[in-house]
Amino acid sequence: MTNYKLLSDQLKALAEDEPDYIPVLSNASALLNDNLDDINWAGFYLMDNGSLLLGPFQGKVACIRIQVGKGVCGTAVAEDKTQLVKNVHEFPGHIACDSASNSEIVVPIHKNGQIVGVLDIDSPSLARFTDEDKAGLEEFVNTLESVTEF
Repeated sequence: MTNYKLLSDQLKALAEDEPDYIPVLSNASALLNDNLDDINWAGFYLMDNGSLLLGPFQGKVACIRIQVGKGVCGTAVAEDKTQLVKNVHEFPGHIACDSASNSEIVVPIHKNGQIVGVLDIDSPSLARFTDEDKAGLEEFVNTLESVTEF
């Protein structure tokens, strides 16, 4: 089981000297990629002119822009809530940026009450993400929101 508290503590330490979002999100995606088993993509999409634009990530090439309300990431923004998808092929409107992905979790990121982006993690396994992962990743994003200047 992943120790999300430790990951959040490591994220805080990494952001101590420089809170700018580019290096913090870059290190956050590397931290998640190195510590989560059975994933093939971990990264961020950032709000840009009313849609999501690809941000720092670890993994295979990715979709560059996603419209709000489209796919798992766009739905997370439209509904302003975490999306835990056990089988992306059953998700209405799923965007297949990587055909190897079978499950996904997306957590909205806020600053001053507004969504500024999402954390997106994909897995090649079905039902990879649990409620424990959801709670841990939401806490990780809370830490990210508190230590990052967007």
